[in-house]
Amino acid sequence: MESDPPKSMNRQAIFFVLILLAANVVLGAFQLSQRRAGGEDADFYRNLDEFGQVLRLIRENYVDPDSVEYETMVEEALKHLLRSLDSHSDYLSRDRFSDLQSETKQQFGGVGIQIEARDGAILVIAPIAGTPADEAGVLAGDRIVQVDEEDTRTASLRQIVDLLRGEPGTKVDLTVYRQSTEERLTFTLERAIIQVDSVFDAEILEGDVGYVRLTQFGDRTKDELQEALEGLLEETELEGLILDLRNNPGGLLTAAVDVADLFFDRNQLIVFTQGRDPDKRQNLRSRRGRAVPEMPIAVLLNGGSASASEIVAGALRDSGRGFIVGETSFGKGSVQSILPLRSGDALRLTTSLYYTPSGISIHEKGIIPDVEVAHSVEEESKLRLQRNRRDLLKNPEEFLERYDFEPIPDRQLKAALEILRMRIAGLTMEEVQEQKSQFVESLPEKEEMVETPEETIPGDTDAEPRETIKIE
Repeated sequence: MESDPPKSMNRQAIFFVLILLAANVVLGAFQLSQRRAGGEDADFYRNLDEFGQVLRLIRENYVDPDSVEYETMVEEALKHLLRSLDSHSDYLSRDRFSDLQSETKQQFGGVGIQIEARDGAILVIAPIAGTPADEAGVLAGDRIVQVDEEDTRTASLRQIVDLLRGEPGTKVDLTVYRQSTEERLTFTLERAIIQVDSVFDAEILEGDVGYVRLTQFGDRTKDELQEALEGLLEETELEGLILDLRNNPGGLLTAAVDVADLFFDRNQLIVFTQGRDPDKRQNLRSRRGRAVPEMPIAVLLNGGSASASEIVAGALRDSGRGFIVGETSFGKGSVQSILPLRSGDALRLTTSLYYTPSGISIHEKGIIPDVEVAHSVEEESKLRLQRNRRDLLKNPEEFLERYDFEPIPDRQLKAALEILRMRIAGLTMEEVQEQKSQFVESLPEKEEMVETPEETIPGDTDAEPRETIKIE
């Protein structure tokens, strides 16, 4: 007699069948909405009836009745069905739906990293400024390979989310593989309830140039930014503005439009989305009208800038209001709609792509800066610490004693300042482009990475992060 297969294999087979049947149901529903020929209703209900029959047969005959409750089977089938569409669509349980709502309100629990699933790996999009992960030195692009004692290289996004979350004050060991330096690093992080302000820095730089750093786009971002800009304008009449969106992983589409609205006259195009129906393009325009005096604007981007950050940067450049300095951005250009269900659960479904005002899609391409100034991993690691401990920069000796390195210049910021001076002096961007080689060469030399021992991680793939999924 053959031995019985393991329960896990039985369950996987059941859920595979359910996925196929659920796909038939969804396909039937799609065809029903798209075609008006006779027999469509019958086709839809035939697929639905077949799905119901399989559920009933499993429930009545499977050897382990406790593992095949109707609610569990349907939820698992729907999860796999949504995830089979693309890496961004998903089925959200009540708890996950609640978590998502909390994040957009700029309050959540965890260690403060935004992560995504990409080509079989879980990557860090960017740590959120001021959070435990950020302060410990986790970087954008780090690949999560272990949480505490759990090897996560084959784990799902949801499994890693569950491992990272916990009671505030408890600790978790996060191990990552850093491709750029071929290092395996372990960080001990203390979980916290994280309330993140969108505006992390706002100050006046030399030459009456304002500087504001945004760390995310949430419900309060527009109000926080407007308050910060009004504070700077009370101090002086600004000649130009630097909007620092480096390592800003994005957030709400509506928040991006609201932020851009501060710099646009009324009824100007900021971004548009296009779904599968060519007749249903959605134009998102400025509504309130300009709240900030017209001035040259420099936008700082890097590989950790995604989604809403790219919308704002693209709108400012396409409209001629700003220029971009730094590195090519992430390239997250798809829109996920949240569709609540009567049960309290919800669907997160990719419904469209967004485009800059000139019609450029940045999905999986990113925004290329007008002036490229790349930082090494070593530079970025030091500059991130400097940005988060600006209070110590006024005392270089104390900074050196505490962190064992002297503060280094931010070459991207210096380039932005130099270009702003040219723009304030009346030069066009074309004239700036002609002279950019001169001032780029005059920047401080790029700090090279420290040599580290080579270490390979079995099963690793060279994957570039694209889509912002989760903050933990």
